[in-house]
Amino acid sequence: MILSIPPPVREDPAADAPETAVLAGGCFWCVEAVYLALAGVTRVVSGYSGGAAETANYRAVCGGGTGHAEAVEVRYDSTVLSFGRLLQVFFAVAHDPTQHHRQGNDVGTQYRSALFTLNDAQAAVARDYVAQLQQAGVFGAPIVTEITPLTRFYPAEAYHQDYARRHPEQPYIDAIAQPKVEKLRACFPQWLRQI
Repeated sequence: MILSIPPPVREDPAADAPETAVLAGGCFWCVEAVYLALAGVTRVVSGYSGGAAETANYRAVCGGGTGHAEAVEVRYDSTVLSFGRLLQVFFAVAHDPTQHHRQGNDVGTQYRSALFTLNDAQAAVARDYVAQLQQAGVFGAPIVTEITPLTRFYPAEAYHQDYARRHPEQPYIDAIAQPKVEKLRACFPQWLRQI
């Protein structure tokens, strides 16, 4: 089912804000695949946010007790793609923001929905947009997305980077990531990268 997710009333934080967003919405392979398809995105790195450096590795994070979330660091050209559009895609396509500490069959705090903001301006835009979506009753359930200041982002191991593109035949990618990219194409064709 495709929900109609309105654009945020406020799209961009202050002009001096970094052109980086850190988003957590379940498995980073799937979120990465969505953002790599957007025009204006210059780089996407899968990694871990919200925990300590010594446990920022896949084996530890998968245990669910490190405090990390699987996340992606999205670098983008704000003259092509706004922070608000990144958030609209996050809520409309990349994941289900009503699932607490899980996404589908992936269960644990490492799969939580979170926006790791880089400054107060990003946090304000994110808070306003969540409030806007809640007030509109778009999801029919409360949005559980955490809005938390970014402390550190730790890139994941090299084999996780660009995983969906390199492994399109992998069953998880075929079942979970590919439908999200197809939903992106259906919902926001005007924002897609030209191939």
